[in-house]
This record gives sequence, structure tokens and C-alpha cells, in this order.
Amino acid sequence: MEVLFKIIRQQQNSAPILQNYLMETDPGNTILDCLNRIKWEQDGTLAFRKNCRNTICGSCAMRINGRSALACKENVGSELARLQKISSSVNQASSIPEITIAPLGNMPVIKDLVVDMNSFWNNLEAVTPYVSTAARQVPEREFLQTPDERSRLDQTGNCIMCGACYSECNAREVNPDFVGPHALAKAYRMVADSRDSDTAERLENYNEGTKGVWGCTRCLYCDSVCPMEVAPLEQITKIKQEILSQKQASDSRSIRHRKVLVELVKEGGWIDERQFGLQVVGNYLKDLKGLLSLAPLGLRMIAKGKFPLSFEASEGTAQVRSLIESIQKE
Repeated sequence: MEVLFKIIRQQQNSAPILQNYLMETDPGNTILDCLNRIKWEQDGTLAFRKNCRNTICGSCAMRINGRSALACKENVGSELARLQKISSSVNQASSIPEITIAPLGNMPVIKDLVVDMNSFWNNLEAVTPYVSTAARQVPEREFLQTPDERSRLDQTGNCIMCGACYSECNAREVNPDFVGPHALAKAYRMVADSRDSDTAERLENYNEGTKGVWGCTRCLYCDSVCPMEVAPLEQITKIKQEILSQKQASDSRSIRHRKVLVELVKEGGWIDERQFGLQVVGNYLKDLKGLLSLAPLGLRMIAKGKFPLSFEASEGTAQVRSLIESIQKE
């Protein structure tokens, strides 16, 4: 079949350009196969990363038709079928099918599809992704783990550091302090490791402002693009649960946000937003500065007639409360 590959090419500190390459390929060929042929047969200047068959899996991550993926894992046929499902205007019988390839997001471009991953690695280092120093001292015997303790590390241990989740992270795009989903997935691996002795200190670090778990916007993109089913958002949620189990609502606004949300839903089935603002931002009327910050918004809502003067609990509140309490007991 004939396919048009549209590749976004860019040099450092220059505007990107779109370059087209038309080639004959089989539906079963991977995107990486096609990129190799383009480089070998049409344009030797095209730059991209790959380390397949060199035991460095994950290096060929790039954006394929708008979502980050491994070029060695996606093939032409399945990619065109996916496009057909999401857009009726793409891959019509009368036109040549197109596949657009771009560099990963949230990282500066070095050349073409090669990006500078320094921030990716630096943010990974920031979560101290290795067993604590005390636990790494040479022991008198091995550090034994039960099968159950070891199984808690399986999912996060599958991460190949491809950068797909980091590329798609909305929180990272707007908040340069956020360490990213890859780092926090690895962070949970350390929290869950029975050999580590720094869990309390780690949780304090991961709880700090919006650099850690509270910077996550829960958009689910990281889970949707992960080629190894590490589910970074799931790991971030587990860290949050560990933090929440040890913290009081008065400790920080992030903690209050989660705890107040749950308590208001238990109380009314849905959120009484009047109480939510007062309790979270105003710290249960104790934070004068926080309360004053709510005043302009409150006045605008009153002026527009959008300030709720009363609150009515939803139907089935008792069932909702029962469900939450049963989960909390687990």
C-alpha cells in the first residue's frame, strides 16, 4: 500500500517544518521500519532515536498521529485503522492515507524527532529512585522479601523510561516544577519496597506543593499512552492515599482539598460548593487571607445570580456514604 508520512522536522531554536515522504509499505510494517527506510532510501538527514535489539527498549518513543507511542510497537495497518475510527475525514478510499510523526512533547527539540531529555532524567533523580542508603549497606544476609512484597513492585518495575507519559502530561506543560508521572510512578515503587527505610521522608517530599503528587491534574493521558501498562496515575493515587492516611486536613490546602471533598460527598451526595471554598481555601474559617481571597469571586457570583443560597442533598446519599465508608475500611 502507498502511505504518505508527514514528519515534523526542526533544528534547535528554529521553527518546525512539515516534510512529506511517500512510500510503498505493508500494513504489518512498524512505524520504525518505515522511518528506517525513509532514512536509508530517501533522506539520510532525518534524525530519530532507536535502540531496538540492543536491550534499551523505549528509545524510539515519538508522537504518532497526535499521541506518544513507541515507533517499534505501532504498525502501519493498525495506526491507519485507529485514525479511521477517530476521524471520518481521514483515510478516505479516494485519497492516500497519511501518518503524521512528531517529536515528543514537553522537551526541547535537538533535531527532528530527537528531543533533549535532561529535564526528564533530572526530575527522575529528584524523587531519589533507589532504595535508601541504610538499606543498601552490606548486610549479614540477603534482604529477603515475601512473594507478596515482591509482587507490589511488578507493575512499576515494568517502566522502560520511554518518556511517553512525560510527553503527554498536561500538568508538566503548565507547571515546570512538577516532576512528572514517570518520576512519581518510580517514587511509588520506592514507597512500596519493603527494603526501603526512608518512606516517611519520601512521603514528605512527594507531598511538597505542586512539585509532587498534588501537581497531577488527573487527566489520564499518562495511563492511556503507557506502552507497558505501568499506569502512572494509579501509582500517584497510591502515594496520595499513603499521605492522606498520615496527615490532618489542617496540614495543607492540598490535603484539605481531598479530605473535604470526600466528607462533603459523604454528607450530601454531592459537593456543597459554599462549604468547599470556606473549608479548603479558608481552612475552616481560620485562614483570614484565604477567606479574603474568596471575596471577589463570591461578589461576582452574587452579582450574576449564581451564588447558591441553599443546598439540597442528592438522592441516594446514604448509599453513597455507605460505599465511601466501605472503601475507607479496606
